[in-house]
Amino acid sequence: MAETQLFVSQDDFTCSVCLHTLTDPVSLHCGHSFCLKCLSDYWDQSQMCSCPQCRHTFMLRPELNRNTLLNEVVKKLKKTGLTSPPPPSPSQNYAIPGDVECDFCTGKKFRAVKSCLTCMASYCQTHLQPHFEVAAWKGHKLTDPDRNLEEKLCEKHQKSLEMFCRTEKTCICMMCAVTEHNSHEKVELETEREEKQKQLRTTRSEIRRRLEEKKKKLREMRKTAEEMKLSVERVMGEHEKSFIDLIHCIEETYKNLTGKIREQEKREMEKAEGVMEQLEKEIEELKRREAELKELSETKDHIHFLQTLSSRCVLPADGDSLSFTVTADFSSEDLLKELSGLKKSLEKISQWDILRTVSGGEAPNVALQHPAPQIREEFLQYFCPLTLDINTAHRHLHLSEGNKKVTCKDTKAKYPDHPDRFDHWCQVLCREALTGTRCYWEVECSGDFMNIGAAYKGLSRKRVGRECILGYNDKSWCLLCSDSQYSVHHNNKRTVISAPYSPRIGVYLDWPAGSLSFYSVSHTMTLLHRFNTSFTEPLYPGFWLNDYCSVTISHLTPCDH
Repeated sequence: MAETQLFVSQDDFTCSVCLHTLTDPVSLHCGHSFCLKCLSDYWDQSQMCSCPQCRHTFMLRPELNRNTLLNEVVKKLKKTGLTSPPPPSPSQNYAIPGDVECDFCTGKKFRAVKSCLTCMASYCQTHLQPHFEVAAWKGHKLTDPDRNLEEKLCEKHQKSLEMFCRTEKTCICMMCAVTEHNSHEKVELETEREEKQKQLRTTRSEIRRRLEEKKKKLREMRKTAEEMKLSVERVMGEHEKSFIDLIHCIEETYKNLTGKIREQEKREMEKAEGVMEQLEKEIEELKRREAELKELSETKDHIHFLQTLSSRCVLPADGDSLSFTVTADFSSEDLLKELSGLKKSLEKISQWDILRTVSGGEAPNVALQHPAPQIREEFLQYFCPLTLDINTAHRHLHLSEGNKKVTCKDTKAKYPDHPDRFDHWCQVLCREALTGTRCYWEVECSGDFMNIGAAYKGLSRKRVGRECILGYNDKSWCLLCSDSQYSVHHNNKRTVISAPYSPRIGVYLDWPAGSLSFYSVSHTMTLLHRFNTSFTEPLYPGFWLNDYCSVTISHLTPCDH
């Protein structure tokens, strides 16, 4: 009988795991065959036993026995040279660190080109081919290589995450959709992605807008800094020249004054020495005459006495020495007054501060800042009228007296919702934004616990943390009046103040100088504390009140004293 010619394809005897000709082939109940070692390794690495090709799942791991008939056929085919390991596809590359590896390659693994969200595995180009050829796999969902496929599985049901629950804002699988999320609003992942993509674009647009604003602000600040440096150098040069001229003037004046005093001293000394020399001569002459008269008085010769006495009793002419006067006091009352006034002026200048003032993007001005006021009349020159902002007031705070008084009560006021309103802490800010100037205001306090201070507009209004309270953050400064005692707070730092209590508190803001001062006001102004900083934004006066406490903003005029 003639021998039948057998035509076979190499692919018919290729293991779909290693893509090489079958070695020690084993066959599963589903009809697919694999190398014994490839299938054993595959199952050892999996949590369940399934066919690598058709994904048929076995409840128990089958015992693997070599298919003797298939093994003999493969051996004969190898002898005839009809089979050989398939060469790697030119488009494939071996995986390197950082690449997603193919889950089905044995030995040296190729780089995965796709991951299957249905199979929950990654494939190289060769192992991916069945997804395009096998009808059962063509409906699988392929995506770019992903090494974190387990994150795409529902932790509870181990199913692919295919939907998004808008109610719970989480990704869910189909099993979740029909169980605990049955009544929730659900959409496909792609639909939610489109919505979120719009949100993302809006956010990115806002970020780009803010980025441009920040860049513009940075450019302006750099320009301002350069202008400030130039202004400082110019002013420093002007002051240096003025003080050098002043020093030279003082030195020259001192030199001239000293020279004149020394010249006067020399003239008076010469006069004094001439007078003293004349006096010494007159003294010697008088001594000589006195000795002659003494000798004459003791003589026994009456005739000699009488003949000589007339000439001897004539006194010598009294010289001009007694008419000369010498200046002993060189002090000048007028000069001392002038020097005292100059000294006070210099001492006052030495107390001034050089300040940098930037406003509205204009070039910085470097100016001399006067010292803080000392008496109440001086403070009242900077009086600033304030009004409480009802849109910021907590609903337990009740405003009265033309929004000049605030009282904390149990009952809630029917204020409308407003983004600026304090929702948790019983606080209120004033309407006026204080910046670039000096201001003074006074308040009358009633109660046992309240904060008096100032804050930037960015102070949080809606949160419940203590960091939203006046003085407990870097955006505000305050004086706390508690049980007739004082303490100051800034950035959650507390300093206790020992001072006499007064229900009237004065606040002095020197925004350009970066100082905020609190005073106890009675018959005198007692400084309680002064904050020194560098303000970067307008300040809004504000208050925090405890139950049944009240604060009244005083109406002042420069004549109130």
